[in-house]
Amino acid sequence: MVINKKMKIEPDKKKLIELAHYRMPYGKYKGRYLVDIPEPYYTWFHQKGFPEGKLGNLLSAMHEIKVNGLESLIHKIQKDFPKDYL
Repeated sequence: MVINKKMKIEPDKKKLIELAHYRMPYGKYKGRYLVDIPEPYYTWFHQKGFPEGKLGNLLSAMHEIKVNGLESLIHKIQKDFPKDYL
């Protein structure tokens, strides 16, 4: 996210596209898009603590998207901006 001089928050397009196409690298949901993992999984991580680093940041962001009911935006990004768009 970028904050310009007028304090307007603008999403980082590349990071949203990466989030939309990121797949879970391990565990029960290995290989699934983060957006397709059930919300209770994110709630559990939120309570126990997200992992460090990039994966933790992506899981935390997806948790916010899911609790706010914004999954349809991520599905639209997947459709409109293929992974190779990056």
